Amino acid sequence: MEVYSNENEQVDALKNFFAENGKALAVGVILGIGALVGWRYWGSHQESTAREASQAYESAMTTLKAGQPDTYAAAEKFAADEKNTYGAFAALELAQQFVDAGQMDKAEKQLQLGLAAATDDNLKSVINVRLARVQLQLKQPDAALKTLENVKGEGWTGIVADLRGEILLSKGDKQGARAAWEAGAKSDASPALSEMMRMKMNNLSI
Repeated sequence: MEVYSNENEQVDALKNFFAENGKALAVGVILGIGALVGWRYWGSHQESTAREASQAYESAMTTLKAGQPDTYAAAEKFAADEKNTYGAFAALELAQQFVDAGQMDKAEKQLQLGLAAATDDNLKSVINVRLARVQLQLKQPDAALKTLENVKGEGWTGIVADLRGEILLSKGDKQGARAAWEAGAKSDASPALSEMMRMKMNNLSI
């Protein structure tokens, strides 16, 4: 997996991957189970189901992006009902809307729903990082640190270190924050993120 500078790029990459390879992945699963009888019907059914889910997702997101709070209901219902990747993406979109509106408790609820629906490890990492950020805003530093433990993959090392430093600093642990940022600056983080963590260390007065 390519190293990304932030989780927004991870989300976009995952959406593109599923959009471009969803059909091929479904076919791969069909061939893998070796079902000779009825495989054409199964493939057609799977493709039709995926297409319907995709269309429902696009419709729900179009309504959501209209920007009217009373249009959230359809998107929330979709995120709650679809226990799959589309449901997880919808929950992510809703969470962002709630964060922008300063409704962190609702954002946390959506991220928990998205986490339960996600099956891809990298998507789970995206959601966990965002959940930890929201929990930090909700003044739940211990919960945020626990959430960060579920972020997997080398590409996340720098992002996790930066966020861990912020969480520890919110707890008054300046030494812990410095250690987190120092480790992050030496990791595979992007140059911009590494420099930002060094600046944070320089601003600490220990």
